[in-house]
Amino acid sequence: MRIIIASDHAGYELKENLKKAFADRFDFEDGGTFSEDSVDYPDFAHPLSERVAANEFPYGILICGTGNGMAMCANKHRDIRAGLCWHPDIAKLVRQHNNANILVMPARFISEQTAVEIMEAFFCTDFEGGRHQRRIDKINI
Repeated sequence: MRIIIASDHAGYELKENLKKAFADRFDFEDGGTFSEDSVDYPDFAHPLSERVAANEFPYGILICGTGNGMAMCANKHRDIRAGLCWHPDIAKLVRQHNNANILVMPARFISEQTAVEIMEAFFCTDFEGGRHQRRIDKINI
């Protein structure tokens, strides 16, 4: 599966480690950043979100310090449902109930092992549909 991934400087190290950890499972396109030099998270969240919204990729992954900035930017885009996940159970629920198409993680608050578990939960969980679809249909205004 092709996945697009991006981070700011705070998420750079985790992004690089996750690309290695899942190299045998995903074909990653790296949307940056490419170092730990300070950058502005919207410069990476918006382009990634546009490409997921355009169906160039089925899913995206965004990583920053708290995850909040990336999630706020991503969720400005129509048809994007970015879920901020700091525990595998949350990742499972954002897929089951919210049909999230962008996984957002807070690099400063989770370990690499937790990030791996979050990705496993996110990508191994399907959307349940049903009553949840009705709610998703009410998101875009």
